[in-house]
Amino acid sequence: MRLMIQFCKGLFLLLLISPSLSAQKNKFKVIAFFTGKNDQAHISYVREANQWFPKQALKYHFTYDTTSNWNNMNPQFLSNYQVVLFLDTRPEKPEQRNAFENYMKNGGAWMGFHFSAFALAKSTYPNNWDWYHEQFLGSGGYGSNTWRPTSAVLRVEQSKHPLVKGLPHTFKSAPNEWYRWQNDLRKNPDIDILLAIDSSSFPLGTGPKAHEIWHSGYYPVVWTNKKYRMLYVNMGHNDIDYEHNSTKELSFTFGNEVQNKLITNALLWLGGKRTTY
Repeated sequence: MRLMIQFCKGLFLLLLISPSLSAQKNKFKVIAFFTGKNDQAHISYVREANQWFPKQALKYHFTYDTTSNWNNMNPQFLSNYQVVLFLDTRPEKPEQRNAFENYMKNGGAWMGFHFSAFALAKSTYPNNWDWYHEQFLGSGGYGSNTWRPTSAVLRVEQSKHPLVKGLPHTFKSAPNEWYRWQNDLRKNPDIDILLAIDSSSFPLGTGPKAHEIWHSGYYPVVWTNKKYRMLYVNMGHNDIDYEHNSTKELSFTFGNEVQNKLITNALLWLGGKRTTY
């Protein structure tokens, strides 16, 4: 009888402990850097992201922290985190850039959204960080964009990659401002393009300027660099009621379940053991 009681107690304790062990197994820490100023569409996206990611953190047992202080881009601070997110901008100071480059070269993981890859000569964000734009992202500087923010049909380019597991071959995205880049990523052997704009999207954009409407071409929107634990996602620009000088939000990036699945897949992939395919 005493043995049976001890067995039942042991079983009860095991049942209590098992969920916490499972949670710890998936545990990793994410830090999201953001600026959240100037462009209302980017401010809207950052606010939305900082509401959506904590919900995923609870569901999938990881920690999600945020900072708008880019001076935290230093070795000591970064050592506390397994995944870094750039929600909108990028580090600008040389010491911040060196810290991020070393973090990535020593096994850190990163996911960047939309404006985090922007670089244009004689702008607030000049093309003056060769490692980041030419080697790490591979895209080079900004070329042009569609306007206004519109949905696109996106096509999976690497169906066996774990990040697109469970995604349909094509799907309609949330509205977004889409970027064209200076470099052709298809010519870079280090780059795996995961999603591109499908030709059924054309014409893409509404203008009013003619160059803001795309009628043809190849436009990658999600890719990874095989030399690093990283993913770039072009989405991250909500539609705003610009015409009426209003801050009213007309679309939301995280209102699209297929996109959400991709981002969730990416976080779990970056935060866990990297698998081959």
